[in-house]
Amino acid sequence: MKTIGLLGGMSWESTELYYRLINEGMRKALGKLHSARIAMFSVDFQELEELQHEGRWEEAGELSAAAARRVEAAGADFLVICSNTMHKVVPQVEAAISIPVLHLTDATARRVKEQQIGTVGLLGTRFTMEHDFYRGRLTEKHGLNVMVPSESDRNLVHRIIYDELCLGVVKDESRREYLRIMEHLREQGAQAIIEGCTEIVLLVNQGHTDIPLFDTTAIHTEAAVRFALSSGV
Repeated sequence: MKTIGLLGGMSWESTELYYRLINEGMRKALGKLHSARIAMFSVDFQELEELQHEGRWEEAGELSAAAARRVEAAGADFLVICSNTMHKVVPQVEAAISIPVLHLTDATARRVKEQQIGTVGLLGTRFTMEHDFYRGRLTEKHGLNVMVPSESDRNLVHRIIYDELCLGVVKDESRREYLRIMEHLREQGAQAIIEGCTEIVLLVNQGHTDIPLFDTTAIHTEAAVRFALSSGV
């Protein structure tokens, strides 16, 4: 079994979910009292959040790279970044470490294509919905047609993530707004919705809608368990 490196704290609520799902997946795969070998470093999310919203991505990347080096030094065989948004700095992180990064977007795209789906709606932070590091990778590398909400709805989705979900606050009214936005994307042609923020699953899951949802947290953790148990590098 490989040691899984977790770069977490973005937010800690979603990292807690990563830790649980990975260990549950390992027990399901191996049985008995098995759990995952994990090396984790959890950042202070306030520092990163300020850099994100000030557009200081180079500094955010440097901070993430330094944290990733600590995860590698703790014995990790590969790295899992427990955040959709912070995949924006994957190139900086990859340049700083010698272990591979298990890319969340690639794992998600593979799952979408397995379901014979070509057009998806994408919800996440404004950075995830608008910047090319995520939406562009889904389109250019994996050939998916990606739809995002209107600007006003993107702002709403973003605000709820940072002002509520990252603080562990789950409101019924916010769930209704997310479901409204998802339904509007379906009306425009989306066959499914990618929940492109690790906190969204705290608010909306498949039990709330008949629109197919791709929970990136579950997909990423399942990929981490498979890779940890594989013989590949």
